[in-house]
Amino acid sequence: MIRLMIGKKGSGKTKTLIDLVNTTVDTTDGAVVCIEKGDKLKYDIRYQCRLIDADRYLIADGQSLFGFVAGILASNHDVGDIFIDSALKICQNDADSFDRFLSEIEKLVEEHGTNFFITSSIDPTEASKTVLKYII
Repeated sequence: MIRLMIGKKGSGKTKTLIDLVNTTVDTTDGAVVCIEKGDKLKYDIRYQCRLIDADRYLIADGQSLFGFVAGILASNHDVGDIFIDSALKICQNDADSFDRFLSEIEKLVEEHGTNFFITSSIDPTEASKTVLKYII
């Protein structure tokens, strides 16, 4: 399942993501991964979650983000939940690249059953059809 939370900057998306990550760590039997841009979450996310700074791995567009996520799933079959904060920003604010990323992630969900929760600073009135498909 892909759940996408969008909204303007400062609307509480990251706070919601933090709460969901920490709750998931407490309730799941699988591994939990959180990908962020920068390292602003390191004191908020519980240590049981694998927290990854996308910048440290030179992830700079939707294709490299997809490849990175696919690599995580290929290397650890126990990953049940992946959280991505500021995904559009990781994709260099390229809306087309972000849409392709979401479409590709859907194929991984079908194959692996992994749950994705993604946040992005997108004005709901400007969201593409692809983005609207995944909004919670």
